[in-house]
Amino acid sequence: ESDPAAALDPHGTLPELIERAIQVKADVVAQDLKESSLREILNYGHTYGHAVEHQENYTWRHGHAVAVGMVFEAELAAAAGLLPPAEVERHRRILTSVGLATHYDGADLDTLITVMGRDKKNKAGIVRFVIITSPGKPTRLEGPEPELLQRAFEATQTP
Repeated sequence: ESDPAAALDPHGTLPELIERAIQVKADVVAQDLKESSLREILNYGHTYGHAVEHQENYTWRHGHAVAVGMVFEAELAAAAGLLPPAEVERHRRILTSVGLATHYDGADLDTLITVMGRDKKNKAGIVRFVIITSPGKPTRLEGPEPELLQRAFEATQTP
């Protein structure tokens, strides 16, 4: 975090970060083989990110779309009073430092909500987001109020 260039150095910390991420994912999947609940934490950033991918006819790289989704979902958590604004800025700083997107202007919110409404993680037509309340502390946010979605959407538009 303090040295973004080091994160991109293939001989530096990047291989270790990738290895740790793979191990965490494998551990989560092993603990939740039937996708009952724990595994959904791996979807952080994916609800909004998949809507971005859909709107862009899958021309965006998955990592860029999910990075924007992570910022959107962090903004959503902050708007709900569940994540300090400083953590949202930390998201932006880290993602930007490794060359990932943090803004999306390609669709209006109503269109994205319609696309998110088709997500397989939804229950009974209620859009479900994985958010974090602090680093490493994911939780589910179901059917957030439209005002919260609007605030998160506006915050992910290009300044």
